[in-house]
Parts: sequence; structure tokens; C-alpha cells
Amino acid sequence: MKPSRLLLQCRAGFERESAQEITAIAAEMGVDGFVKARPDSAFAVFQAHQDEMGAELGEHIEFSRLVFPRQMVRVGEALTLEERDRVVPIVAAARALGTRFSALWIEMPDTNDGKSLATLTRPLTPHLEKGLKKAGIEIDAADAQYRLHVFFIGSLACYVGISDPAHASRWPMGIPRLRMPRAAPSRSALKLAEAIDEFIEEKDRAKRLAPGMTAVDLGASPGGWTWQLVQRGLMVTAVDNGPMDEKLLETGQVKHRRDDGFHFRPSEPADWMVCDMVESPSRIAHLASRWLAEGWAPQAIFNLKLPMKKRWEEVLRCRQIIDEALGGGGYYLRMKQLYHDREEITCYLARQRKTLR
Repeated sequence: MKPSRLLLQCRAGFERESAQEITAIAAEMGVDGFVKARPDSAFAVFQAHQDEMGAELGEHIEFSRLVFPRQMVRVGEALTLEERDRVVPIVAAARALGTRFSALWIEMPDTNDGKSLATLTRPLTPHLEKGLKKAGIEIDAADAQYRLHVFFIGSLACYVGISDPAHASRWPMGIPRLRMPRAAPSRSALKLAEAIDEFIEEKDRAKRLAPGMTAVDLGASPGGWTWQLVQRGLMVTAVDNGPMDEKLLETGQVKHRRDDGFHFRPSEPADWMVCDMVESPSRIAHLASRWLAEGWAPQAIFNLKLPMKKRWEEVLRCRQIIDEALGGGGYYLRMKQLYHDREEITCYLARQRKTLR
């Protein structure tokens, strides 16, 4: 059976933006449908008007295109479970999807109510694994194409579905397990660490972030993003009128320039520009675009602090700003609301021929 619905996990409070985004992308692909989403539920479900079109959408949509969803799973109808036996209906739904899966992920919404479901899923997991095995369903099959997901939305309700690891998050619930480094000057260090993990493939990181490369950090104080770059051996120009962490300055890899990030001009091109300033999204989009257009850096990672309303519209506006500033092409752009982001999204922009829109 090919699941006809798309379950999108997101940050609580961003269900509407996830719904707007998936509806727009589906329409681009010629698929009409509707979204079921409750405010602050941390997930949304897209249902195509025609099941076969929904199944096709699920097979061809690129997870990397999505800004707001953290995880994407192709699911069937929500299951209503019985307290005396939750395993049997879940196993039956899984059996309808296949008999070999690369992994079993049990997930729940990233909310306080969702976290309380962990007390249910922990003892249930071994019984579910046993039930799957008894039904002839193999988990951890090395050559299996799909992962099996069980997404609990309540103690007696769940979705069962599949994901292609190549087009879904590498982390359960889309949440990377990153530890806050004790030496980092601020928690913002985790945002850049997650961004690097998200946007740069592991096999390319040693080359793309090599010791001795140069970077400019606009709005650097107190130095969370600068710290991440220093840990990778980069030489950083930290631009901010505010103070920088003293231990960072003692590394010899950081030059502190007391200046405004919008006024600063580099004396020579850098390998990277990064920016986490609290400013309007459109102003930051213009700034990042200019760094590439002027040849000051070939690539940038930056955050866009979104407004309380019309956040999806603001994302589209910033895409248009970047497109117009860079001549309508010749660049690569990805935008993602990362787990460590709040009311913002993180962007990766590079001067390349490949363009992601």
C-alpha cells in the first residue's frame, strides 16, 4: 500500500506555516488538497483530494526543499487504539506497508503533552518489536528502502507510516542530539553547529571548513558562532560593537572589529560570512545577498528573525530579494527552521550554478 497523506512534524506554533508551505509546493506539482493541523500541536497532515495523487506527491517531494517541517512521514489514516492491546492494530498497519524496514522510529509531537507520551512508548516498544517480528516484519534490514514510523498523537491514537531516509530527517522527530559545549560563550553556538550539520554533508565538511580558512561573523558578540568556527580552525573577523568572549580573543584566531555589521566592509574576500543579528528579515536578506554579489564571500550562513504574523509570506519575500540581488540565478539557497531556532529560520546561500528554489 502506498500511503496517501504527508505527516509533517514542526516546531509548536508553526503548524500554519507548515500547512501553507506544503500546500504551495503540492500545488506547484499539480496536487490539490487540504491540511489538518491544530495550533501548537507541533504537526500537520496534508491530505490530497485524490489518494493516488497524494501517494505520488509523497514519493517525489524533496524534504530538503521544506523550510518549516522537521520531519516528513508518509502515513495512512490515524489509528484509534484500544488500551488493552495497542500492538495488534499498529502491526496490521505496518504489515500493509511492507515487510522489510531499515529502522523502527517511535515518535510523538515535540510538546509537553507529547513528551508525556514517552512514558507510554518506552514500555510499549519491546512488545511492538516482538509483534512485528511475529508478523514476519523485519526491522534493521540493511537493504530496505524505507524506515517505519509510529507517531503517537495520544495514548490511544497514532499514525503509522514510512519515510525514505534520503528524503527525511536523519534524526527521530527531526531533533539532532547536540550537547551544549561548556566552553562556548552562548547557546547560539548550537544553532551554527546544527546549521553546518544540516547544510554541509559530512564528507565535505573537512574541505569546506578547513583549518586556515577565513570567516567574517557579523553581529558576533559574545561569540557563539565565532567559537564554532574557531573550533574548526578558521581565522575569524568578529564584527560587533559589543564585547567578545576573552578566551576566544586569546586563541589568536579572532580579530575583533568594533563596527556595525551593515557598515563593515572586508579588506579582502573571506571564505565564509555568517550572521545572527536581530534585524528585519528583509534587511538581512539584502545584506547576505550583497556579500555574495560583491564577491566578499562565496557562501554564507545567516538567520532570518521572522515576524509574529505572515511568516511564510516573509520567507517568500526574502527569497525574492535574494533572487533579484543575485540576478535571478547562479546561486544555491536552502532555508530551514532548525531545532535550535526559535522564531527564526537559518539559511545557507552560496554562489553556485546549482539553484534550489
